Amino acid sequence: MLIMISEDDLDITFTERSGTMRKHPGQISFPGGALDEGEGPVEAALREAWEEIGLVPSRAKVLGRLPAAHVAASAFDVAGVVATWDGEQAAGIAPVDPAEVASIHRFRIDELADPEHRVSAVIPSGYRGPAFAMGEIFIWGFTAHLVDCILDLGGWRRPWDTSREEPVPWRFLRDKAGPSREWKGPRARD
Repeated sequence: MLIMISEDDLDITFTERSGTMRKHPGQISFPGGALDEGEGPVEAALREAWEEIGLVPSRAKVLGRLPAAHVAASAFDVAGVVATWDGEQAAGIAPVDPAEVASIHRFRIDELADPEHRVSAVIPSGYRGPAFAMGEIFIWGFTAHLVDCILDLGGWRRPWDTSREEPVPWRFLRDKAGPSREWKGPRARD
């Protein structure tokens, strides 16, 4: 998966998965998918960003990778690739295949770090983890953990009230009752 940070506005680009997807329909994520034969995580992340939102790979500058983590809810090992892009291509960024990506959302890092947007997501199965309530968009699960890591690594993290809980809205939860336990990735909190 490619975590894209714009050099111009310091924002992060997210995709909203189509509601018809078999796994995680309607959830907010980063561009990404499975490795093709002979690919590494960086090549796969750039290819998937091209296939999903039309990001020209040569416009991305890869900064590095986050440690791989196993995501039990999807049974995948996921490697986050962090890259910047010049933002000039923003007008050309759009869902390539609406059956896969319903829409694209960009949020400034200062908005994501704002304690007013930070909550702890909860679902009936017992999952509890960091989340971002961005108006009509709710970022939770593995994606929120990665954003939390990026804020921490970039020095943008601000204290927030982790006791402020919000149930994950059904729109972002429809494919399951959720994982049975918290994600235990490289920088899990709470």
